[in-house]
Amino acid sequence: MARPTEITIDLQALRHNLQRVRAYSPHSLVMAVVKANAYGHGLIQIASVLSASAADGLAVASVEEGVALREAGLQLPITVLSSIWERSDVEALLTWNLDPVLHNPQQLSLFAKCTNSRQLSPWLKIDTGMHRVGIAPDQIPSSIASLSVASWVKELRLMTHFACADDIDNRATTRQLGCFMQVTKNTKLVRSAANSAAVIAWPASHLEWVRPGIMLYGCSPMLEGDGRVLGLQPVMTLRSRLTAVFDHQQGESIGYGASWRCPQDTRIGLVPCGYADGYPRHAVSGTPVLVDGQRVGLAGRVSMDMLCVDLGSGSTARVGSEVVLWGTGLPVEEVAVASGTIGYELLCRLTHRPSRHYLHG
Repeated sequence: MARPTEITIDLQALRHNLQRVRAYSPHSLVMAVVKANAYGHGLIQIASVLSASAADGLAVASVEEGVALREAGLQLPITVLSSIWERSDVEALLTWNLDPVLHNPQQLSLFAKCTNSRQLSPWLKIDTGMHRVGIAPDQIPSSIASLSVASWVKELRLMTHFACADDIDNRATTRQLGCFMQVTKNTKLVRSAANSAAVIAWPASHLEWVRPGIMLYGCSPMLEGDGRVLGLQPVMTLRSRLTAVFDHQQGESIGYGASWRCPQDTRIGLVPCGYADGYPRHAVSGTPVLVDGQRVGLAGRVSMDMLCVDLGSGSTARVGSEVVLWGTGLPVEEVAVASGTIGYELLCRLTHRPSRHYLHG
C-alpha cells in the first residue's frame, strides 16, 4: 500500500494568482518565473497552465530548464535568468530560442565566438545596489553600444533586481529604482525591475515587464503576513493521514532525544511524513499542523520518515484522519516561521517521494 503522504497542486489557484498579478500591475507584461521546478510545483505542468492562461513569457534559472520547456512544446518567450558559462550554453540558447540575461563581459565574449546565425532578445542586467550580479551603471552605455551592433541581438532589453523589496520600510528599493531609472532614461529600451514583492509594494517599478515568482504559488513575498491578505491562494497542499494514535501519560517523552514530554495526559498521532519527504527537520515542537481541520502542534523531533503531533486529551482523531502539513487552511508561511526559514525553501525542497496530484487541469 502506498504511503498516504501526497502533494496536491491546485491549478485553478495558480490561474487566480496570475490574475492577481495582472490586477496589481495592469499595464505591464508578465514574465512568470518557473525556475527551481516551478518552486517545487512541477516545471512542465505549471508552465503549461501559465502559458494557456495568457502569461506573456516565462523565466527559468538554467539553460536545461529552458530546453525542457521547449521540448515540451511551449512557444512563449523564455528568459534564462542565471549565468551562462560555456560556449555550449550559447549554442543551446540560440538553438532553442532562449533569451539570456547578461551580467558580465565574459558572457558577451562567448556570444562573439558563436557561429550560430540565429538571433535572440537578451536582457542586460544592471547592478543598481544589490551587488550580487550585474554590470555597473557607469559601464552600461558602452555595453549597450556593443550589443546594439551585435549580429545575434534582435532586441536588447534592460533589467535589475531589488535586494529589499519585501521590506516596505527599507529605502534601499527607492535608491535602486532611482538608479535604474536614471541609467535607462534615455535608452528607450524595454525594462524590467519588479519581482513579486515589488509587484505588490512598489508600483513605480512595474515598467514594461514584471517578473512574479513566489506570489504565483500563493505565498507572500513580504516580510510579514501570508498570501491570504494579498488575495492569493495556495497552489500546493502537503497532506497525509494519521497511521497510528497512542495515549500517553503526562511526562512521557516522544521521539528522538526525548526532547519533548507530554505536558498532560494526551493522545499522540503518527504522521508518515518526515525530512526525507522534504518536511523541515528543524521545525520546532508546536509547529502548526491541521488534523481533520483542527489545529494541533508538532510533538518532538521530525524523523526521516515520520513526525508526531499532540492531538490533545479530548481528541476524536483516529487512524485515517486527514493531516494538512501546509497549504489549504494552513499557510506555508506559518510553518516556515516556526522552522526558522521562508516559504520559498519549504516549497522548493520537497522530494520526489510524496506522490503529486494536479487538480483542475
